[in-house]
Amino acid sequence: MEARIPSIACIGVIGRHNNPLHISLFPAIGPNSTQEPRDKLAFTFMLNSSLDIFEARMPSKTSQDFGLLHALDERIALYGWLTNTGVKLVIVVDMEGRIAPTPEAAKIGVLGLRGGDLLPAFNALQTAYVRLLQNPFYVPDDHDPKLVRGHRALEIQSPKFIREVERTGQAWYPGIVTI
Repeated sequence: MEARIPSIACIGVIGRHNNPLHISLFPAIGPNSTQEPRDKLAFTFMLNSSLDIFEARMPSKTSQDFGLLHALDERIALYGWLTNTGVKLVIVVDMEGRIAPTPEAAKIGVLGLRGGDLLPAFNALQTAYVRLLQNPFYVPDDHDPKLVRGHRALEIQSPKFIREVERTGQAWYPGIVTI
């Protein structure tokens, strides 16, 4: 049996009003390099379940890194990050999401994740979000469920932002220094 290492299963960007702004799913890589699709509804529920943990930890947190929000089982765990604007970034990690490319990488799967392993991914996501906010054509209030009227979409539609989130999710592995 091939050794497996952690990979990102899902990245969720959740607005300050707890509305989903963007959800990206990343398939698990199974034996013989087949991709196992993920259930978007199940991951939407997972992301939604993390919101209570953000709220409970909010008064006592001084940093943006909320760390491990909760582990659903021995394979799936949710990690959180809060931006200065109140937007929440959630990364769902599948502890057996990809096949280890080398025997050295397989040791990571046995050891699990360390505290700072997801920091490069969160930094890349926050940078992508800041660049999105710097776009003069992006209006964050278009994503406020209290202000949206008519046909305006609540989800982020920026192709550049979506590409950056996809790149981050695919490039991350435990031990990476920068993305």
